Amino acid sequence: MWPQIKIFLDIFIVSAIIYRVLVLMIGTRGIQLVKGFLMLGTLALLATAIDLQLVSWFFRRSLWALVIAIPIVFQPELRKMLEEIGRGTLWRPRMGSEEAESLSQEIVAALGYMKANKIGAILVFQKDTGLKEYWRTAVKLDAVISQELILSLFWKNNPLHDGAVIMDRETIIAAGCYLPLSDNTDISRWYGTRHRAALGITEVSDATVLVVSEETGNITLANGGHFSKNLKDAQVQKLLSLYFSDIRGDVVRGTLKDRISKMLKTFWPKE
Repeated sequence: MWPQIKIFLDIFIVSAIIYRVLVLMIGTRGIQLVKGFLMLGTLALLATAIDLQLVSWFFRRSLWALVIAIPIVFQPELRKMLEEIGRGTLWRPRMGSEEAESLSQEIVAALGYMKANKIGAILVFQKDTGLKEYWRTAVKLDAVISQELILSLFWKNNPLHDGAVIMDRETIIAAGCYLPLSDNTDISRWYGTRHRAALGITEVSDATVLVVSEETGNITLANGGHFSKNLKDAQVQKLLSLYFSDIRGDVVRGTLKDRISKMLKTFWPKE
């Protein structure tokens, strides 16, 4: 009986590690590198199958170079995975649905007021990747989230209104935070510094960011290096409820299905 359990445990652990690494890479530049390695592996197998001796020799000699290169090129993804292990996020206690809903409503109300009055704002919702390097030089608050506090931080005469507010679940960690600007050359030149900073922080972490445009009042979501524009209040409410409640169970199963589908489309896009 014990040998069968060991075999099952062995397969489960390896599968979990591979799955988690792939999930961390989806939507990042690392997925392109994975595709490159798969193409090289396919070529190596093909060369061996049809007995191309020179090509086979080249790939065998290149193996040690790949072993050294992999930790370097996948450094951001490996760092995220190690941070997750260190933070123990799989065992984070869930917030009650009522509390999650209440916090979501506080933020939605603040965003609604800023949207109506065209008050620029950038709210960063920290997840598994710590953002201490971006808030340690800012104004540390460690305050409970409230509509009034958020509005006061982004009020036009407040010296902190140009920076970002970073939150971690139910706590506002700091305000007046300065974020890295995106180096993506494909985004529209009409996006200002606030939007580029929102995109930039999602390129180096797994944070989710909500931005209120000072020109139009529109709310934009930045996540995984991509924008979702003109969010409605109901969409923001749902997004925040999921963030605060940290729902697993059915949500995770649905997310797993969506992620696998997205990964397959990434590797084999439809023409």
